[in-house]
Amino acid sequence: MTWRDSFLRWFGPGMLGGITFGDWFRLLCDNRFDISPRRLMRAAAITAQSAQNSVTRRLEEWRYSAKVRETEVLPPLFVLGHWRSGTTHLHNLLAVDNRFAFPNNYDALFPHAMLLTEGVQSPFMQRFLSPRRPMDNIEWTMRSPQEDEFALCVMTFMSPCMGWFLPKRRDYYDRYLTFRGVDERDVEQWQSAMLAYFRRLSWKYKRPLVLKSPPHTGRIRRLLQIFPSAKFVHVHRDPYVVFSSTRKMLTVNFSLHCLQRPPAAEELDEWILRQYRAMHDAFFEERDLIPLGHYHELAFEELEADPIGQVQRVYEALALPDFSEALPALERYVDRIRGYRKNTFPELPAALRQRIADAWRPCFERFGYSLDPEFG
Repeated sequence: MTWRDSFLRWFGPGMLGGITFGDWFRLLCDNRFDISPRRLMRAAAITAQSAQNSVTRRLEEWRYSAKVRETEVLPPLFVLGHWRSGTTHLHNLLAVDNRFAFPNNYDALFPHAMLLTEGVQSPFMQRFLSPRRPMDNIEWTMRSPQEDEFALCVMTFMSPCMGWFLPKRRDYYDRYLTFRGVDERDVEQWQSAMLAYFRRLSWKYKRPLVLKSPPHTGRIRRLLQIFPSAKFVHVHRDPYVVFSSTRKMLTVNFSLHCLQRPPAAEELDEWILRQYRAMHDAFFEERDLIPLGHYHELAFEELEADPIGQVQRVYEALALPDFSEALPALERYVDRIRGYRKNTFPELPAALRQRIADAWRPCFERFGYSLDPEFG
């Protein structure tokens, strides 16, 4: 563990570093100020940062709101897939095409100040950011592509990622994984915040957006209500590997973002099983709402084996701009990451594999992955 990792684990504000003071106070009230004593330094860091964010938010609105308000958001391209299914790899591959834009780390973590303060704040924050993501060793900087979910989480609290900070209420926040059963007024508020955020990105970059957020996999109907001409590419991966990798991701995220005691191992496993199934139940029901020619699906295993060929198929299937213009940058990127080695995980216990097989059987079958023979 580097000094940066240690600093962020003990003193870093985590993903709530971009919250405003009023929203932070409201969140504390909603959760009855239930902060673990071990996380008080993190809460203090969030409080200090939130005060600055409140000031910069007002300044940014004063300077940019009129310019941004009427900005057109061109139909986005959404990268779908459960956490740890290869969405980051696919997003990074698509993002090398400079005809597209994407939210970078700073845009996602500081949605209220992304237009005003990035030039000053981003280089400073880079000094405290590990050069590789702690859960998978992927290279990243403050300019690397990031999930729009993180910005929406800070802006609205309507995100299952809130369970990473406040796991005692993870069941409550999991409603926002699919927005099923959520009051329509809340849905409209979330959609309005999303559109406002995408307008800011569109004004900043003046290009169509390629976006990646695993929870969007269960929100296709809601996304189409805002962007009926949006395009979607979905990547899936061996569910057993996804389970192990998600477990590691959540363990790392708790160390960097959590404000309470993390769930015990058995509770964590059950949470992963439940989220995956809920996301895919919604996905399978809503996937056919996507217009013909606006959806493409691929396996991570195929993407890993032939990234350039698979990205070309995405361009062709979705009628994206001329692939040949993106090819040189894509080849350079693939050459640069050629030495990367993904995580490996020990064999899951038979009893746990059985639980995964039982809970996720529809995904094994629809995506074409093999169950263990004794579970078939």
